[in-house]
Amino acid sequence: MKNFFSNLFNRNNDPKSIISFDVIDPIYSYLYNEQPNLEFKVKGIQDNVLVNLYYFPGSLDHEEGRAEIKKAGFNNAYDVLNELYKKMDIGVLSQETIEQGLEYDFIHIEFYSEPSAEVKKYLKRVVNNFIIFFCCTNSLETNDFKILYSGSHFLDYTKGLLDAELLDINNPKNETQQIAVKDFKIVLQGICQYLNIEIPQSVELPSSENLIENEDVTIETFEEFIKLVSRENIEEKELKKQSKKLFKNYQKETNEYHTIIEGHYDLFESINAWNSDWKFDPEDAEYFISEMIGEDLNFEYPEKTYSHDLFPYIQSALEKHGFELMSYNTNGDNYLFFIANKDDVSRILELSEMTKIEIDQL
Repeated sequence: MKNFFSNLFNRNNDPKSIISFDVIDPIYSYLYNEQPNLEFKVKGIQDNVLVNLYYFPGSLDHEEGRAEIKKAGFNNAYDVLNELYKKMDIGVLSQETIEQGLEYDFIHIEFYSEPSAEVKKYLKRVVNNFIIFFCCTNSLETNDFKILYSGSHFLDYTKGLLDAELLDINNPKNETQQIAVKDFKIVLQGICQYLNIEIPQSVELPSSENLIENEDVTIETFEEFIKLVSRENIEEKELKKQSKKLFKNYQKETNEYHTIIEGHYDLFESINAWNSDWKFDPEDAEYFISEMIGEDLNFEYPEKTYSHDLFPYIQSALEKHGFELMSYNTNGDNYLFFIANKDDVSRILELSEMTKIEIDQL
């Protein structure tokens, strides 16, 4: 059950925003009444979106959870909840209320986003945890919510909750949170479409697409992928040959791994790509990238900068030309670089997931 607490803030119900009570409450109702756990793909979001309805004290009331609570310095799950309520400026539970043994629900939404420019030096994607707690504002009924945010994996769930920060959705504190909030809006729209929840007409939708529509993988899927990674610099005969071969390999069992991977390498040998050791000099990058784009590319970089540390400087220079450096994930100690049109990157990543040809943003 949702319980009732007042706070001093205005309701989170901007009629134009999808991050609003009128959108989140129907999602909660579905999770509570129908199915508490969801996992599905949202177009434009890396990997699957996880949506779970948890509750205090039950979701932490198991051997591992009790050990985590004790390790964090608390006696029970209600003490942890009160600590979170303090962080969110929600009135804490009295001992009398705790003794009633009531349940307090919260929603945990987890998904991945593209990292910020700074974080991209170290990570290819970042995890987002949006933890939604219900409360009430100027009302005796639940009519509001607060969100805690964390960009870390919850290996210790209690610690993950306690380390999460109160999120101001209108004023994210850094670029990572800005990206997370932007993607969270897409995720909320995707959840509503997945559950057939009607979104109020006043809401400004983050996307005009059907975010849940599943595409069938066909030969044409591989043709589109090849056209994008080659920037359409491939002969029609070669395009048909490669797409047919890749689709045939896609249909094979996973125990034919080496044949499938050889097909991937054959593809990148047929387009303008650069197979490089993990350690490369800036001069190598300038030479081979210039070859790939058909014009001289020079970029500035700090002295004694090599290999992956060069990526931000390379990308900055390529962006001026409307390009982005990407790589096929070889699962080894080498890169297989190619140049993509900046506007095609999102679609390449979508097709990468569909075709199982692993592509990395750098």
